[in-house]
Amino acid sequence: MTGKSPSPMKMRAVPGARLAHLPQVQRLDPAVRRDIEVVSAVLPFKVNNYVLDELIDWDRAPDDPIYRLTFPDRDMLPEPAYQEVAELIDRKAPRAELRSAVNRARLQLNPHPGEQLQANVPEDETGSLVGLQHKYRETVLVFPGQGQTCHAYCGYCFRWAQFIGVAELKQAVSGPEQALQYLAAHPEVSDVLFTGGDPMIMSTDRLRSYLSPLLEPRFAHIRNIRIGTKALSYWPYRFTTDADATDLLRLLEEATAAGRHVAVMAHFSHVRELETDACRQAIRRIRDTGAVIRAQAPLVRHVNDDPAVWAQMWRTMTRLGVAPYYMFVERDTGASQYFELPLDRAVSIYRDAISSVSGLERTARGPVMSASPGKVAVDGIARIAGQDVFCCRFLQARDPNWVGRPFFAKHDEHAVWFDDLKPAFDEPWFWQTEPFGQDR
Repeated sequence: MTGKSPSPMKMRAVPGARLAHLPQVQRLDPAVRRDIEVVSAVLPFKVNNYVLDELIDWDRAPDDPIYRLTFPDRDMLPEPAYQEVAELIDRKAPRAELRSAVNRARLQLNPHPGEQLQANVPEDETGSLVGLQHKYRETVLVFPGQGQTCHAYCGYCFRWAQFIGVAELKQAVSGPEQALQYLAAHPEVSDVLFTGGDPMIMSTDRLRSYLSPLLEPRFAHIRNIRIGTKALSYWPYRFTTDADATDLLRLLEEATAAGRHVAVMAHFSHVRELETDACRQAIRRIRDTGAVIRAQAPLVRHVNDDPAVWAQMWRTMTRLGVAPYYMFVERDTGASQYFELPLDRAVSIYRDAISSVSGLERTARGPVMSASPGKVAVDGIARIAGQDVFCCRFLQARDPNWVGRPFFAKHDEHAVWFDDLKPAFDEPWFWQTEPFGQDR
């Protein structure tokens, strides 16, 4: 040990168009490389040197779980869309013709699920406040314009439309002023979630311009500051050796010292992301600021559809001081047909995983769907009045009066998402018949 600080790592990003030319990928089957070229023309992909060198086991690729998480696969696109785009690429069609086909394919993939733009975006006297979402009474989401990319992309990302360069599909505020003005006018809001993309892609100075004003007395109603990020998985050096890493940690420390609860909402899809020295050092440094780390991810095929993976992940998180938070259901958008699992299977995986860990490791709620009415937990399958049903409840909802209320859906072994479910006992959903109780 010399006592010297380690040399900072430099991130080298590889966008989708160049993935097929990586030396590691050149060893794979030519059909795999062709699929990468076609699918990455439609859906956004990006990796970096940390993901390539530290997380992917290239001896197992393309069946390695982190490879499946970050690289394109043919089955991510509907077959007609794949064939149309592939044919245009093969004959070197004019750029405008290819762009038109790509846009048609994207619109088939439900770019904004859960009525995100129709129902979640608040308004004031000037119109819609694009770049903010206020779906739940206590929580406002802020999409900083400078944070609408990531260190690498997950193939299942439900916010993939943020990354494809289509302005009308993107959610972003150009600066903090609009968000601060809205938050000052809404004292019922206690939680602010900075999201994206990944806010940790921003410089600390940029992040400070959003976060520091919330520590002022006029924002005393803001008790909890959340920062959604996958940097701990895809670029942990953001918290260790990046040029402004120490400034970032100081910012988190200032927020906790000001009496705010600061939560780094981490995104861990597989236990391998927690096993590197860089990740573990980053976790320690964040915890030393007084901030907490909560971890969530969707349950998806090819990556973590195994209760043993989740159990090992929750054990490792708890040992490192990271709180397991949510096991989500893959949203009905983008490459969902490739990643989705039947709810029946999701319930089984969650039950088997949660039953094999200790009480302190059982803090993750799941499987949970972030659907249009709210966050729906599927607590299990039961037989009631002679029929099998999914037992559900709202963990969060557009109307706070719905939270915690149980309801039942007909058991359907093929259902993969909330919209596939039908009310049990031939009754409408209770929120369809009751008046909306919260006037915001």
